[in-house]
Amino acid sequence: MRPTIPERHLVSRIGWLRAAVLGANDGILSTASLILGVAAADGTRGNTLIAAVAALVAGAMSMAAGEYVSVSSQHDTEQADLSRERAELKADIVGEGEELAQIYRERGVDDATAHLVSRELMAKDALGAHARDELGITATGIARPIQAALTSAATFTFGASLPVMIVIIAPPATLIVAESVGALVFLAVLGAVGGVTGGANVWRAMARVTFWGALALAVTASIGRLVGTTL
Repeated sequence: MRPTIPERHLVSRIGWLRAAVLGANDGILSTASLILGVAAADGTRGNTLIAAVAALVAGAMSMAAGEYVSVSSQHDTEQADLSRERAELKADIVGEGEELAQIYRERGVDDATAHLVSRELMAKDALGAHARDELGITATGIARPIQAALTSAATFTFGASLPVMIVIIAPPATLIVAESVGALVFLAVLGAVGGVTGGANVWRAMARVTFWGALALAVTASIGRLVGTTL
């Protein structure tokens, strides 16, 4: 008999991939938008750079805190469901076995096979079987607050550092154009990376990220220009 080769599915990446793409995208877009807004309002290079660095630091902390709180809530809900399921298994193991068998019957398994699968899975790991098939909680999808927070903060910092570098190296006269083009290129690359990593259509991912990024940049620059001309 040939040994079983473990398969690596794309869904196993969804937790960290979501946080990574979200963090980097927000880092690029929010920082570049702020830079364009300040620059369009006739801000000096120094003022623009200070605002950009402040946005990087504040954004990274905000992303970390937001992801931690959000994913912690999900984690708490999962743990509460698991605790309740653990108590139900302790109180009525037979009834829980029947409940699991009913789940398999609803998926098209015949009655005898459903009871057989239920008994064998519960004999090995009753809580794990109910967590997976009744609650929809799996090892790959379980909430990990610290991982999500650190990933979001790190990727936001990386993403935000790219527009900041443009402020440093671009001539003041061409800053708005350089920042706009650079941000869109960075967003397109990020969309492509996310598409490849997640197994999605690369061109669709690039177009989606670039379109909304261009819209956000245009709106922010317009508001900056309006404020700059009225003050």
